[in-house]
Amino acid sequence: MRFTKLIPNIFYADIRVGYQVFVDCLGFTIAYEEKQGEPFAVIVRDDLKIHLVQSAEFAAKDRPEIRIETDDIEAAFAMVSERFPELLHPNLKAIKRQPWGPREFALRDPSDVCIIIVQWD
Repeated sequence: MRFTKLIPNIFYADIRVGYQVFVDCLGFTIAYEEKQGEPFAVIVRDDLKIHLVQSAEFAAKDRPEIRIETDDIEAAFAMVSERFPELLHPNLKAIKRQPWGPREFALRDPSDVCIIIVQWD
């Protein structure tokens, strides 16, 4: 047996904020969307899946920081910089080599979810 994927739940008071950063900015697509009750969506891109959940209660308790690994950080940075430069995190708004090895830049959405894009060379 082996584990093959980690699929995070990311909670938003307003799921549209998650759509802006993941779908509009990073190019994920909506594979499933539940609009009844508390909205929920499964978004996908390449081999990644993320669950977006609208829940003001859990969003107030959990503002995650996640890392997404890429094989072309320059292309990812160019895409974000052109589409949504206002989402670049003020503490990591350019590609930077980290002391532990990878190159990274970060996004921060209006609800303070932090997404770090990383490339290990």
